[in-house]
Parts: sequence; structure tokens; C-alpha cells
Amino acid sequence: MILATTSASGSGSMIMMVVWLAVMFAIMYFLMIRPEKKKQKKVEAMRDALKVGDNITTIGGIVGDVVSIKDGKDGKIVIETSADRVRMELEKWSVSTNNTATAAARKAAIESRKAAEERKKAKKSK
Repeated sequence: MILATTSASGSGSMIMMVVWLAVMFAIMYFLMIRPEKKKQKKVEAMRDALKVGDNITTIGGIVGDVVSIKDGKDGKIVIETSADRVRMELEKWSVSTNNTATAAARKAAIESRKAAEERKKAKKSK
């Protein structure tokens, strides 16, 4: 009888340990892994949306304009970095930010904020 109760409590604590491990893994997934995957998808979409004429910054800090895009297995781009027309061929994964898209998004946000303020003023004046 005593042996049966000790083995039952031992399996109960084992189940609780497995439950706690599952809970900890779930917390780690939702706090660390999932946000990183979302960020990675966003960056990949930005790199896939590059077009000729975009101003970009590489992970090394080089700023330049995209001259050509070579789609394919490697995904290479050619950028022009200065007024001297220095051209560099880079991998797509080396692009850190698309300055053209960032500036356009910032401009759109400012315009929408101004429009909201104007609507608010018009509503108050009535």
C-alpha cells in the first residue's frame, strides 16, 4: 500500500514537470520565436519589393541607389554609391533598409496626421 502511494505521487510530479516544461516552451515561443519570425518575414518582403531607383542602406552602412536587380537563386543587386557612379554588386540579404519606402511611409503618416487634425478643427468650428 505504501509503495503504491509513493509511485502514484512520483508519476504525478512527473506529469506536473512535463506540463511546466510545455508551458515554458509556449511562453518562450510567443515571446521570442514568433515575433522574430514576423520580423524576418517583414524584412524578406522589403527585400523582395526592391525596385530600380530605390535608395537603400546595406548592413555594412553603404548607402546607394539600386541600378539593377538580378533575380534568381542568388538574388543579387547592383547599386550606385556616389556621384562618381561607383557600382557595387551585392547580395539581396545585405540590404538593411529601403530608404525610399521609409521616406514615403513617413510622408504618408504625416499627411494622415495633418488630415486628422484638420477634420478635428472643422468639427470643433461647427
